[in-house]
Amino acid sequence: MAGEALSAGESDDLDGFRREARRWLLANVPDEWAPSDGPAARDFVLRWQQRQHQGGWAGLTWPKEYGGRALSPIQQIIWFEEYAAAAAPSTHNASFVGVNHAGPTLIACGTPAQREFHLPKILRGEVLWCQGFSEPGSGSDLASLRTSGRVEGDQIIVSGQKIWSSYADVADYQELLIRTDPTSARHQGLSWVICPMDAPGITVRPIETMAGPRKFCEVFYDDVRLPLDSVVGGLNKGWQTAMSTLGFERGTASLALQISLVYKVEELIERCQEPVLLARLADLRAEAAALRAMTYRFALSNEHGTPGSEGSIIRLYFAELAQRVATAALEVFGIGAPQVLGEHGWGFEYLDGFSETIAGGTAEIQRNIIGERVLGLPRGAR
Repeated sequence: MAGEALSAGESDDLDGFRREARRWLLANVPDEWAPSDGPAARDFVLRWQQRQHQGGWAGLTWPKEYGGRALSPIQQIIWFEEYAAAAAPSTHNASFVGVNHAGPTLIACGTPAQREFHLPKILRGEVLWCQGFSEPGSGSDLASLRTSGRVEGDQIIVSGQKIWSSYADVADYQELLIRTDPTSARHQGLSWVICPMDAPGITVRPIETMAGPRKFCEVFYDDVRLPLDSVVGGLNKGWQTAMSTLGFERGTASLALQISLVYKVEELIERCQEPVLLARLADLRAEAAALRAMTYRFALSNEHGTPGSEGSIIRLYFAELAQRVATAALEVFGIGAPQVLGEHGWGFEYLDGFSETIAGGTAEIQRNIIGERVLGLPRGAR
């Protein structure tokens, strides 16, 4: 449908879909703010996921055979536009990894048994997932990870450490990337495995960020035994599976956040009284419109299959723009203003925004991906 004109019937259908989404959100968006961390955050997002599932608004992009609605890219965009306009809970919460990482990765790379067991639980809001990719010294350089998985019979014995694993302290499962071939180097010999977070030998320690919440965690593995059939995508083929996971993260998974940024800029323009700041906000409005256009084009061009490396353009642009918007908000309201203070104020957005150019691959990594895989430039020195 990308690039094609819509017929009158199709347009009517989309208008009806928009009205349906708007009505449901108006009646169901929670009145309270989502807690930032801990068991309360877990309970909130599971209830919200369950409510969406019961209303038929969960797994919108998932295939119908796995409980989703298989919406078209245009319908997905409409949903997220209405989601942002309704000030619905942030999609970057404790359910993000399961719904937007693990679920799509299992659909693309998992076995029938893995899909049958895990996908319904994710969709129905029964479990939470976290990610176990980054390590101390192996964050941006993911291929250098050292957490090992020793294969013994029908088991993998995991030893090592992960860090920056969001909501690992309240998660049920982890998408865990480990090195299962000790003789391999770099991208070779890695495996993507499903790790139950209550497995013996796992220790989780939350990390408090400068923004305040303790949503990030470090995770230690002391001879954790996992069944060999927990491998997703094939033993020693984890790099390809992980690239599918990161493709979803860097592509369309953050549509709601990207669209909501447009609304935030408009709010700042309405509140601003300073001509100099208004000029800056006008620039930010234009940048937000460009981001929105890029996001829509990317979503429409990736209707089928795993998102490509072009997703890094959107990921990088959104991360840096979000930081500029938060900085402008502090200038519009002033440091001590009620709109800035508190767990849900612009001060939190400003501090938390620093993580946006780190999470999912640093800004430098994203630029390397864009240069090498999108523009075809020579690889830089490693």
